[in-house]
Amino acid sequence: MKLYLVPTPIGNLEDITLRAINILKEADAILAEDTRTSGVLLKHLGISKPLHSYHIFNEHQTVQRIVNQIKSGKTIALVSDAGTPAISDPGFLLVRECLRNEIPVECLPGPTAFVPALVNSGLPADRFTFEGFLPHKKGRQTRLQELAQEERTMIFYESPHRLLKTLEQFAQYFGSDRLASVSRELTKVYEETVRGTLPEIIAYFAEKTIKGELVIVVQGKEPEKGKRKRDRSTADVEEDEDE
Repeated sequence: MKLYLVPTPIGNLEDITLRAINILKEADAILAEDTRTSGVLLKHLGISKPLHSYHIFNEHQTVQRIVNQIKSGKTIALVSDAGTPAISDPGFLLVRECLRNEIPVECLPGPTAFVPALVNSGLPADRFTFEGFLPHKKGRQTRLQELAQEERTMIFYESPHRLLKTLEQFAQYFGSDRLASVSRELTKVYEETVRGTLPEIIAYFAEKTIKGELVIVVQGKEPEKGKRKRDRSTADVEEDEDE
C-alpha cells in the first residue's frame, strides 16, 4: 500500500533511473498525465501495466477513488508527461489526500527541467526561486511587480507562443540590463540555451520559429549597496557568535 511519484525523462528516454524502472514494473497500476505519451515510454522500457489517466482536468474527481484503491492494498505509481510529478504538473492534490489518509508517499529523485536550465544559465545557483508558469491574465501584472524586487535568480516555464511577450514584459518590469537565459528542448537533439541581456534574447528569438518546452532563467535584482554592507556585517556577527 503506497503511492510512488516517479520522475520520467524530459526528452532523452535514457534519462531514467534503474530504481524508477523497477518501481514501474512492481506497481499495480500507473497514473499518467497523458496515457499516450507514457505509453511510448513504457513500451520503450518493456513494461506492461494498467495505465490510467490522471490530469489537471480530472484530478479533483478521481483523487478519492485512487486513495481508496491504495487503501485496499494497491501500490500506485504516478508519472507526468515529462519530469517530476507535482512540479507544474498534477500531483499535489493526490499527495495531500494520501497523507491525510496516512498512506505512505515516496517521491523518487530524477529528471526535472529547471535544474539543468539553471546550471546552464551561468547565473548564480546558490539561491533561486522557481516560479513555474506565471498567471496568464489575472494577477500577472502584480506578480511581475513583486518579482522586480526579487534578488534571487528566477526560473520560469513558458510555452513557445508566449515566449516573446513574456521576455518583453520581463524587460519592462525588471529592466533591459538584466541577464537571462532561455533553454529549450533540453536533453533532446536540438537542445539550445541562449544567454544574454533580455533585449538580446528577444532579438534572437524574434527571428526564429520557436518550438519545444522552454525554461527562462533571469538574474535577480542587484542588492542595494547599503544592504550588501549590512548583510555582510550581520554574517560576520553570526560567525563570531558561532565561534
